[in-house]
Amino acid sequence: MSRLLSISADSRDHRADNAAVTDHAIRPWPRRRWEELADRLLLAVRPYAGDDRALIRIPGPASASGRWSDGLEGYARTFIMAAFRVAGADGHDPHGLLDQYAHGLRHGTDPDSPARWPRMSERRQARVEAASIAIGLSETRPWLWDRLDDGTRSRVVDWFADIVGTTDYGNNWLWFQNVVESFLASVGGPWSQDDLDRNAELEERLYVGDGWYSDGAGRDGRLQSFDYYAGWAWHLYPLLDARIRGTELSDARRDRMRAFLDQASLLVGSGGAPVLQGRSLTYRFAMLAPFWAGALADATPLSPGQTSALTAAVMQHFIDHGAITDDGLLPIGWHREFPRIRQLYTGAGSPYWASKAFLGLLLPPGHPVWTATPEPLPHWQRDSVTLLRVPGWLVQSTSDDGVVRLINHGTDRLQQPAAVPEPDDPFYRRQAYSSHSAPQLLPASIAAPVESHTALLDATGLPSHRGGVQRIHLGQTVAVSRCRPYWLSHGHVGTEGDSASWAGLRHGPELTVASVVHGAVELRLAWITTDAATDATTDATVAGPAVALPASEESPWPADPGPWRLRIGGWALAGEPGDVVIETRRPGADPQAGEPARIQARRLSDGMISVVQGVRGLNVAGSVQLEGADPLGPSSIVPWVRSAEPVAPGDVQAAAVVLRRSSAPLLPETPEVVVNPDGSGCILVRWPDGAEDTVPAALR
Repeated sequence: MSRLLSISADSRDHRADNAAVTDHAIRPWPRRRWEELADRLLLAVRPYAGDDRALIRIPGPASASGRWSDGLEGYARTFIMAAFRVAGADGHDPHGLLDQYAHGLRHGTDPDSPARWPRMSERRQARVEAASIAIGLSETRPWLWDRLDDGTRSRVVDWFADIVGTTDYGNNWLWFQNVVESFLASVGGPWSQDDLDRNAELEERLYVGDGWYSDGAGRDGRLQSFDYYAGWAWHLYPLLDARIRGTELSDARRDRMRAFLDQASLLVGSGGAPVLQGRSLTYRFAMLAPFWAGALADATPLSPGQTSALTAAVMQHFIDHGAITDDGLLPIGWHREFPRIRQLYTGAGSPYWASKAFLGLLLPPGHPVWTATPEPLPHWQRDSVTLLRVPGWLVQSTSDDGVVRLINHGTDRLQQPAAVPEPDDPFYRRQAYSSHSAPQLLPASIAAPVESHTALLDATGLPSHRGGVQRIHLGQTVAVSRCRPYWLSHGHVGTEGDSASWAGLRHGPELTVASVVHGAVELRLAWITTDAATDATTDATVAGPAVALPASEESPWPADPGPWRLRIGGWALAGEPGDVVIETRRPGADPQAGEPARIQARRLSDGMISVVQGVRGLNVAGSVQLEGADPLGPSSIVPWVRSAEPVAPGDVQAAAVVLRRSSAPLLPETPEVVVNPDGSGCILVRWPDGAEDTVPAALR
């Protein structure tokens, strides 16, 4: 058998003692440093505020709402940073920040001002920004609101009042209405108890458990939209709303926050790199907001030293990787500027929702988070594998390289109608995400996904997209899901001249994928079935009711006739030009003999490797090399392996997928895969160290 990169054998039971935490991961960030960074970011945007200070037009692309709305966004999102900065200093304002924002408030709410803000009836996006302004006004009330003239206060109330009675909410946006109406109530303005009651009912419908909210429901009602919004929206705004109202956070919300933070902390590696998954990633270190909220509300499972270490590590990571320009601006991107990461609603002011990361400045200087010695988190000190049942993720962490891997068998954010021919969302429906890799975001790589993706290749070699995720089994080291993959067709679908001829899709057979994790290795198994999908074999351990996918997914589009080959794509590895290379490639010298293929990419600067190795049936290896596709670097490589011949129903294919620094020890042999032992319908996986895993009731 061939060789495979892995970690030490005893990491399986979470007791491997690899305590090589990077130095800066536990380096303290004193409170003063957070203040200085906030000042730097706020002073950097001042030249873009104009004389009226109401519309802060930061250079960059426009959102779908237009540059007028984007100017309001620039004001509102930097204002909450200024509010946290000044309120946390008990009104001390050495740079005159509040004077600037008060001036903008006067002009922004003046209907005759050339710098007036769009009303919520003119731009729906204004509701989002209204919430930030309400929060900022509440937190700085003694130093700003209470000193405004009566005319300005009246105009502000009138501008806010547009949100009262609006009802078109289906996700975290309900909190924008809540906090605005709470502020209105606090200053004697209009508000509606019906609005708040309706939003509370919706919130409960979107709460799934273990601290997780689904940010909206899918097209079939499934709650499978999980991302950073669970923290920087669903857990942050209840606390801010309570502060506006002058009340305490409820016990139920505290319990939910603790449960969420216990799991969310696992998504940050020991070097401070968070897992890159979900939309709005240009908000970057806004993902720190719920950790600060937990400290403010005394509702966190983390010790003060752990909160200090995590928040400092994340901020240092982004600074080290160029998230802040030399001019002190936050461009669209994750590390450096990378406009392809944006969504339609993203404008040049959008990244300043990163302001939420400065919520911790509301903690007084003597708070234990500021005075405690930073402490590493448990998964920074030892390798671990943890099931997050609600989002359907297996999370693998390796301590010596700081890599966190998220194996996805439960999140799809499937919202478009089944008849719409759209690619699967690269931020939600990939098979895996990590702290050290990213989806490939060129139009061509979104249309034909490779990275961290299991695809069927049609007769022309076109890869399938992942359909809605149907959870089958979620265990401590094994997760299984199914989907009905589909292919996108561009052009010549209908009759020539037909308005529907520009695009279409074809459905494939049911595709089942299982992930068996062992240390840093994911053994990915896949097979097809050609009969209609049922939920007869769904394991009772999955969260929530299983929903069977109809054979047609209620779609008018045709089925692809096949045959299909199967391809498993590995982790994308990004770096500077020439830094990422294919180091090892064994394409399978004799495909007829069934020799598994192996391919390994390496980043020369730090030794990070991405390996895909066939274990069962995958005997052709290759790679995709891209320029300008990856948020983490200008050049990227994605290794893959595939079957040489078409796959038959029930024919299990398997590959080991690894993202690791090359200092990891070598495992002498690949795992053994035994299909249907004793006619049980299961798949047995025997690891070379003697450990065994079972994929239950896998075959039908």
